[in-house]
Amino acid sequence: MSGANRIEYSEKYADDRYEYRHVILPKDMFRKLSSTGRLTESRLLTEHQWREIGVQQSRGWVHYAVHRPEPHILLFRRPLGTDPQSGHVDPELERQAREEYKNQFGLLRK
Repeated sequence: MSGANRIEYSEKYADDRYEYRHVILPKDMFRKLSSTGRLTESRLLTEHQWREIGVQQSRGWVHYAVHRPEPHILLFRRPLGTDPQSGHVDPELERQAREEYKNQFGLLRK
């Protein structure tokens, strides 16, 4: 399957509160989903909805924004320290992630 026909996933990136990633749907897939009303340029998807269209990622990710210039790019985030199997924040994982962020980028916001 060529790159133009498959869903692409970015590397994860983070700030002091969330980790992020973006998912790029093939433009043909986006057009097809848009024509049926399942996906629009302004609609945020629930986990069930994004899994139903074929997005595959661990638990806890939330589709939080639409990239209006390119609506086929879905923006996701989840709180630092989210356990990828349960989708819930683990306080120890959160502490470790915040410490890692602090060490890489300086002091945390309060």
